[in-house]
Amino acid sequence: MKVFITGASGYIGGSVAAALMAVGHQVSGLARSDESAAALTNLGIRPVRGTLEDIGVLAEAARDADVTINAANADHRAAAAGILKALAGTGKIFLHTDGSSIVGTRSRGKLVEKVFDEETPFTPTPQRAARTEIDKMVRDAAHNGVRSIVIAPSLIYGLGHGLNPHSIQVPWLIKVAKKFAVAKHMGAGENRWANVHIDDLMGLYLLAIEKAPAGAFYFAENGENSMREVCEAISRMLGQGGRTESMTVEEAVIEWGEGPANDTMGSNSRVRAKRARAELDWQPKARPLIEEIEFGCYVQER
Repeated sequence: MKVFITGASGYIGGSVAAALMAVGHQVSGLARSDESAAALTNLGIRPVRGTLEDIGVLAEAARDADVTINAANADHRAAAAGILKALAGTGKIFLHTDGSSIVGTRSRGKLVEKVFDEETPFTPTPQRAARTEIDKMVRDAAHNGVRSIVIAPSLIYGLGHGLNPHSIQVPWLIKVAKKFAVAKHMGAGENRWANVHIDDLMGLYLLAIEKAPAGAFYFAENGENSMREVCEAISRMLGQGGRTESMTVEEAVIEWGEGPANDTMGSNSRVRAKRARAELDWQPKARPLIEEIEFGCYVQER
């Protein structure tokens, strides 16, 4: 098949591109610069020059492909809408990437008991309301002749397989631990996030392309940990003896910015990928997050 990916130079998109090419699919990817285009070409990905603002470019590339994957920006409504319009009535696949923060709860490092699966009703925070509307738009396109799918990964870990091998949350925590010579979490660090290895996530994308019905929505997770547990593992990996310290919200904002500090590092996002396992027979097998950190797989992280 021919697959067009926005975000092909990123962590998720690049890894999914590698998985698709490994099983024989032809992949093209959006490239915002000549440098990015050259780098994608070197990986065997045909570059499509443009940005998410170039709706005409996106539409043409989507029409030319059998599958379109948006792994660039979960908040860019115009790009998703433009692709869906181009694919209307074709029966082709559009796979949109969001994240489990859509069910997240800001808690300043405190534990929130609520756990969500794909069927659990929820009211998004104001910070994620627009994103959930985009998800709905994508899923509703199933009624307009598009085999539309949404995948919402939880905290992703592990080294990727594309131009950018680095995830976000764990490297951020490692950077802070190195900066202050102690691993730090917001507040008590009791807030918990579900997580998934990038290799298992790649497998889910392939299964969704193969099997998912139009309008499907899937969380991606294989366990969960508190931010304190993650920081303790980082501390042990760095030879800091497992010691951690608390950060105030203000200190966290200085390190990561207001949105990421409150919506990611200090929030809870506890999800279960029930539908992916039951409907697609997805069977994640990668090493759990804490073992991945303690095994030293993040020594290459920035």
